[in-house]
Amino acid sequence: MRIPKLPSGFTPPYITSILHKDGCLPVLASVTDVGYELVGEGTGMSSELARLRLTYEGDRGEAPDTVVCKFLPNNETNRISATAFHLPEREVRYCAELDPLTDAVTPKTYCNLFDGEGFLIVMEDLAAYEVGSQVDGATLRQTELAIDELAKLHSSFWNKVSDLDWVPGIANSYHSEALASALTIGWPNMEARFEVPDFVSEHRERFQRAIPTLQQERMSAPITLVHGDFRMENLMYGHEPWQHDVVVFDWQGPLKARGMFDVSLFLGQSTKIEVRREHERSILVRYLEGLKAGGVNEVGWDFIWEDYQRCMLYNWIYTAVVAGTLDVSNEISKAWMTKMVSRHAAASEDLDVFRFLSE
Repeated sequence: MRIPKLPSGFTPPYITSILHKDGCLPVLASVTDVGYELVGEGTGMSSELARLRLTYEGDRGEAPDTVVCKFLPNNETNRISATAFHLPEREVRYCAELDPLTDAVTPKTYCNLFDGEGFLIVMEDLAAYEVGSQVDGATLRQTELAIDELAKLHSSFWNKVSDLDWVPGIANSYHSEALASALTIGWPNMEARFEVPDFVSEHRERFQRAIPTLQQERMSAPITLVHGDFRMENLMYGHEPWQHDVVVFDWQGPLKARGMFDVSLFLGQSTKIEVRREHERSILVRYLEGLKAGGVNEVGWDFIWEDYQRCMLYNWIYTAVVAGTLDVSNEISKAWMTKMVSRHAAASEDLDVFRFLSE
């Protein structure tokens, strides 16, 4: 199927063809009207989300009342960033090829399309779930549920990623090269836009020189498939008995890397500072136990604890690129990026992560 110009291309015939192809809409039924509204404006970085309210003619079978569509953003800055990192292709292929291989929960999709540049994913509407808020920050329970999903994902692909040629590595790939290049622009902009503590800023040049070494460390065994952008806005929490505890979406950035990349990213940037400080070690023990439940028995506490601290240092490249190169004109975007920077700074100070640069 082709991808039309969006959002104007969300016409009744086009949505009818998608649902017919999926099989949930009987062939004699059709969509007669499509209502459109943006969802989560300002919370995403490299895509738009829209809810479509559907009206049918004929026996609709199991076709949904609403669907959520994901496609490239109209914001030119974020659109360029998305295509530079091959995010559309990575998300479509994860949903189509890798989602069935793990117990980590993602939304049901009705179509996954990529045409070389643009993409379109039509998925179930999870409006009944609670969307995670990076501005509010994750509670202990929200953090525990998030870490449980990471353990499921990471254990499913632990040392099983060598055949995934289309998934870039956190080192030695177009992803790592683009990220390192973006850092030179991103870090100064981050400091201009946000309150970055002096104890962080003083390490900018040393950190930039260390990036190749830090990337190689993140790429050394054991490696797995990581989400790559594991933060509160990409999680939806259930609160009813029939719902999943948490659903993970936004799979635009899967990488081959050490699993601690996702874990430290969430604890250091999404979890409330006081929650992380009080429960940091017990949460990491929970992750380790989750890996073991998934059949991973080769790592122990000492490895997990040191890897967590070292990755908290590495994640400044993510923070600087996100906060320094993406559009912050939207108040919501700026609010969650502000929290991202301040929480990461607090974790870095608590763990004294810049001491690793001396190596």
